[in-house]
Amino acid sequence: MTATPEAPTSPVIAPGSDATAAFRAAYANRYTWEPGFGGYRGRCIWEQPGVAGEADRRAEGTFVVGADLKATVEGIADEAIHKALASQLWEVAIHRVRRSFEQTHGENTFTAGDTDAVGTEVIVGGKNAGDRYRIQNDVVTMVHRHIHGTVVTIFTESTTDTGSGYLSRCYTSQYSDPASGEARGGLSRFTDTFVPLAGVGPWVLSERVVETEAWGDTPAGRQVFRFEDLAPLG
Repeated sequence: MTATPEAPTSPVIAPGSDATAAFRAAYANRYTWEPGFGGYRGRCIWEQPGVAGEADRRAEGTFVVGADLKATVEGIADEAIHKALASQLWEVAIHRVRRSFEQTHGENTFTAGDTDAVGTEVIVGGKNAGDRYRIQNDVVTMVHRHIHGTVVTIFTESTTDTGSGYLSRCYTSQYSDPASGEARGGLSRFTDTFVPLAGVGPWVLSERVVETEAWGDTPAGRQVFRFEDLAPLG
């Protein structure tokens, strides 16, 4: 079910031309939940290998993601771990919400830039001017967005094909200063495993491994989030 973005198979979009149709096709190819998502529940496990002689850490609890996409985690006393688990569940759920292209990008324009091994650059104008993407074979392979006074750049290296759109499987994320371009924190690498709930769907996260490079006084780290015994609500 896992595929790596391949070399372009469609004609390259000429730099400077309108890239709206191509970007719309990649946007529509993302996997989202069908309307009427009812929520699900399960066990949640957090693991972190020990560093510098410290012991490994592990915590286990239960969770519910409601039809309103709000995540509730119980059974974990450590506030930081509790927040981290709830944050992962919320982040995944919010990206599964189906919104039309017009709702999300109706106030933007899209112009083709250069094409490299990652894909064709899509330069955003209008409301979100300054943002950039790259697309390849109807997959968004790079995101460069301004969010709350910082810039996040994400490169998708491989995807999971659900049969109803793709999910990013292996990708990197880097935050940087919008003015200088200097990094803010270490590069993070994510490896996500998705499974169809109850064997038929919707597809939900079963494991996320986050590996972060050392940065300044912050050592390299690795966290594993597991979501097991998954079942739909009701």
